[in-house]
Parts: sequence; structure tokens; C-alpha cells
Amino acid sequence: MPTLHLIRHAKSSWDDPALDDRARPLAPRGRKAAKRLAAWTEAHDVRPELVLCSPALRATETLERVLPGLGSPAVRIDDALYHASAATLLARLHETPAEAGEVALIGHNPGLADLCLLLAQAGQARDRVAVNLPTGALATLAADVPWRSLEPGCAELTALVLPREL
Repeated sequence: MPTLHLIRHAKSSWDDPALDDRARPLAPRGRKAAKRLAAWTEAHDVRPELVLCSPALRATETLERVLPGLGSPAVRIDDALYHASAATLLARLHETPAEAGEVALIGHNPGLADLCLLLAQAGQARDRVAVNLPTGALATLAADVPWRSLEPGCAELTALVLPREL
């Protein structure tokens, strides 16, 4: 049963408005939140075989801080994930090797939240995502179909971890 962990990059810094969007680093608050998320993932045995990550600096810095809590997954920085739509993210997941039972995807809104809403079955956790998937949040979805067969409503949203709750 595939398990997908959607991780929205942690809070980024807007201190330098001249920086290109891809080059924005994490804010101090984001660095702290990502480290707390790493501790949560380690404590809750989140062990993806594969991590797919946007190339934006704030995403790769989130990955760098969360990775110690994820075990030793293969990591792919994927240009197509930068501000990708839900459709693009879903297409990428359809290409995931079948042997990867657990995958983490680190990216951006609105695509990440839209993907979660697309895949998740109705329920209270899904309703919370519909309100907001904040920076530094993690949403875990479990599906009963292979990666190539992911479709709307096929997954159960089994965890929603928000930075302010850590």
C-alpha cells in the first residue's frame, strides 16, 4: 500500500526582496519548524524510500533539516516540482517505481495542498487541509492502489502535522 508524505517547505525569509523566488532561504522560524518536524518524523517512524524535492532553496533547506528524521532515503531534486500544479505532481507520482512503498514530496502551495485535496477521501483532516496547509506542514496519505493508479479520492489522509502543534 503506497504511503505519501506531502511536506510543504518551511517558512521562508522575505528579508531580501531583490532575491529571485527560487533563491529565498528559510526564515529562522522555518529552520526551527523543520527541525521539529524531523524529530516528529523520527519518532513516528516515517521512513520513505524516496524523497522528491523542489529545487527552490527553501525546499532544499527544509529537506536538509528534515532528512535526519527520515532514515536514509534516495533523494531526487526535481525541477518539475517547482511551483507544480496538482496535475503535474500527480503525473510525477504516477512515474514512481512500484518498489517505493513510501515516498515524501517536498514542495509548494497551492499545488501541494491541491494534490492532497484531490487524493484524500472526505473527512475532518481533509477539511483542515482545505482551510490551509501552512508552511512546514506534513500530510500523510495511504492508498490501496499502486502509484500509477493514484486518482481522485483514492487515499486516506492518515496524519496532518502542523508546525504550531509540534
